[in-house]
Amino acid sequence: MANIFLIRFINYSKLNWMPLLLILLSFYDLRIDIRLLVDFFTFSSFVYIISDHPLAIAVLLIAPGLLKRT
Repeated sequence: MANIFLIRFINYSKLNWMPLLLILLSFYDLRIDIRLLVDFFTFSSFVYIISDHPLAIAVLLIAPGLLKRT
């Protein structure tokens, strides 16, 4: 049973490698800022993250649409 899910995941990854790579790189770009938000949440830090990393935020916002298309 686990092999079926693994094979499906590998096939899905082969077909959708670009959106998955974009999501992974977005999280990598935001890793320190996400950690700061989890530790010390303030609205000013939240606004700073959105204004400082607009591309990463945009990719994460449209990610469900990218993955849903297939």
